[in-house]
Amino acid sequence: MSQGSGAELSARIREILAERYHDKHPFNLRMQAGELTREELQRWVRNRYYYQTRIPIKDGLILTKAEDPSFRRGWIRRIHDHDGERPDEGGLALWLDLAEAVGLDRDEVASLRQVLPGVRRACDAYVSFVEGHDLLESVASSLTEIAAGPYLGARADAFEKHYAWIAPEGLAYFRSRTQQAPRDAQEGLDYVLAHAQSEEDRQRAAEALEQKCEILWSLLDGVEWGGRRPALSPAARWQEDGMLVLPERAIRLGSSAREILDACDGERTADDVATALRTSHPEEEHIERDVFEFLEQMERLGVVRMLEPEPLG
Repeated sequence: MSQGSGAELSARIREILAERYHDKHPFNLRMQAGELTREELQRWVRNRYYYQTRIPIKDGLILTKAEDPSFRRGWIRRIHDHDGERPDEGGLALWLDLAEAVGLDRDEVASLRQVLPGVRRACDAYVSFVEGHDLLESVASSLTEIAAGPYLGARADAFEKHYAWIAPEGLAYFRSRTQQAPRDAQEGLDYVLAHAQSEEDRQRAAEALEQKCEILWSLLDGVEWGGRRPALSPAARWQEDGMLVLPERAIRLGSSAREILDACDGERTADDVATALRTSHPEEEHIERDVFEFLEQMERLGVVRMLEPEPLG
């Protein structure tokens, strides 16, 4: 690849990040401005942990694609950074420290029980992307790290400024990544620039990064969904025989479905509804996932409306 081609690809990568990185997502903008409620911040921390758990999995998949031992020796460091060399070390442990600092139960977050469906789909899509694409595209998809380093430093500063109720030691993950992300980003960028030999390669690399940006954006869309307030559609009517009637269809639902819909009062969030069902059915292992998936189905059918959160103040 000519120096001109390399410079053009590098410029294109930075242009993609300037336009599409998730720092511009409305949820992240509100986070940086200190406008999130405690519950919203907790929801983000709980769900973002699922993304954190997918990172070493996708990095393991990248290692399986690499023939070069020197590449593998460098890249495997990323798994150690997240999983740690020993239990209770590494980025995953630091994220659970953050979870405790915002008032969540460490074990509950680690269980992944309350991961919202949109978040789960977005994170799983990233793993699937890496699994189904070659090494060049997989590495290119990691180049969001170029934007992550400076952004995580700004995030830590914003948390200290706006969310003083969070213990400072809970922010150690952000501080650690301000050192790791630039190193990882340069390693990934060097690889992409060296191996994107043709215009087709450069196009594939750019499109891989664009798709990763879309995945990160979708993750935050999924977090926002959990803060919406499900309410039964005004057009829906229960009949005495348990049939739910809409203008265009009738749906027969079981008692568990009726219990979920009865909790959809337009006041509680989707998270709250799942928590209420967990309290009523502690023996059900996957109750939160079942509730979220049911609410998504009912939203698609027009049975429930997902109301936006009430504005602060």
